[in-house]
Amino acid sequence: MLNGKKIGQWVLVVALCIVVASALYTNYLAKQLATEEKKRVEMWAEATNQLILADENTNIDFLTHIIEQNNTIPVYITDSNGTILQSRNVKRPVDDPRTLQGPIEVKISNEITQYIYYDDSLLLKQLSYFPYIQLTIICLFIIVAFVSLYVAQRSEQNRVWVGLSKETAHQLGTPISSLNAWKELLEAKYPDDELIPQMGADVARLQTIAERFSKVGSEPKLSPAPVISILEQAIAYMRTRVSNKVEIELTVASDEEIPWAEMNVNLFGWVLENLIKNAVDAMEGKGKISISVSHKDSEILIDVKDTGKGIDRRKINRVFQPGFTTKKRGWGLGLSLAKRIIEDYHRGKLFVKESEIGKGTTFRIVLKKAENSGAGA
Repeated sequence: MLNGKKIGQWVLVVALCIVVASALYTNYLAKQLATEEKKRVEMWAEATNQLILADENTNIDFLTHIIEQNNTIPVYITDSNGTILQSRNVKRPVDDPRTLQGPIEVKISNEITQYIYYDDSLLLKQLSYFPYIQLTIICLFIIVAFVSLYVAQRSEQNRVWVGLSKETAHQLGTPISSLNAWKELLEAKYPDDELIPQMGADVARLQTIAERFSKVGSEPKLSPAPVISILEQAIAYMRTRVSNKVEIELTVASDEEIPWAEMNVNLFGWVLENLIKNAVDAMEGKGKISISVSHKDSEILIDVKDTGKGIDRRKINRVFQPGFTTKKRGWGLGLSLAKRIIEDYHRGKLFVKESEIGKGTTFRIVLKKAENSGAGA
């Protein structure tokens, strides 16, 4: 089955073939019409010449008929100096008829010669413009086709995302309920066990993950939240789950307090965890992750920088595509999902700010400031 990219390529190839074929055929018709017009002008010139030389005994009806038949081709009759003596079918006279096609000589007498110049008819001019008009129409068709394919592809991807997420949340529900029941039994039997609270924290974490999946595809509720506090919570959680060889540092690149942002805390935390996990994988378990926060105008800027292997410039535009991954294990969905959460749900931006092979990568998150909210430090 052809994917959207291949279908788009085929549409482009077919459109180009149509344009080329149309241009060639139109050019052929234009040449044929130009040849016919030249013959008609020559016939008209001959009829004019014969009419001028006719005496009172000559039947001029046929000559007059030929002359009157030309009601489409603009013609000029000039003297040897290029002065216009007479014109026919001319709406916009030219200053110098000698720039047009011709001349065709008309012998008035042995001493006097006049010249006929002619221009393309309106029909021939319209025919010459036709390929450009058709090219414009086909370009519009290609744009509409690509937009339709893109919308259809996005719609299909959204349905897959929503279906997968809802099913994942549903599948997690049963084991989480079971684990909660087992935890309560263990708490009743071993009230002083120090490991049971940790087990409860892990179960609560699973419940948070299930809630995140259940919210994908639904319109999340955004509310003002303190950016710094959310970042600190995510960093604290990830520090306990990565190697002690990984340093995670948070800096505020502003002397002022960072305003709150409109966000869904649960989903935004998921984005941060994905970016940090991605950075840890890029550094192969050792290095430094620097998270800096600043703000300007109506935006809050969050940069997540690692000291990993970096991203090839040719692959930067593909890192957010579903299924793209440079790891041996993984589905390549983390960054794609993170981008959807930020751009589709939070109406912000997520992109690769910079990356250099062997030195690391910086991802930037752009969020909108919350209106009428406090500031968090």
